[in-house]
Amino acid sequence: MEIPSDYAQWIEFAVFIIETLAVAIIAILALYGLVRYFVSIIRYRNLHDGYKDFRTGIARAMLLGLELLVAADIIRTVTLEPGLESLAGLGLLILIRTFLSWTLEVEITGEWPWSKRSNEKKKNDGDEPG
Repeated sequence: MEIPSDYAQWIEFAVFIIETLAVAIIAILALYGLVRYFVSIIRYRNLHDGYKDFRTGIARAMLLGLELLVAADIIRTVTLEPGLESLAGLGLLILIRTFLSWTLEVEITGEWPWSKRSNEKKKNDGDEPG
């Protein structure tokens, strides 16, 4: 089935907006984090906590940006390029970005996403009266 060119142009425009938003979020939040880091150094003379907050902020910005980039890739592939080769490329991109998301989650929380659930379950199991 062929997509009408007007429809394809709107989809491309929507994908462009989502990708631009993702890049803007990463850049703006990184700059914001950098400014906060320098203010923390100047005002409180605390290098360690400021650096930790900066890294966490950058990781969160990248995580949000990656989520938006995945959404844009899905929209583009499903609507404009619905071939097996494009789908395989999308799968590879999602796999890479998922791995990046997991490593960023570890950077933010200090533990793997699946270990949080088991740690919460252990805490809750310990709270119940025996």
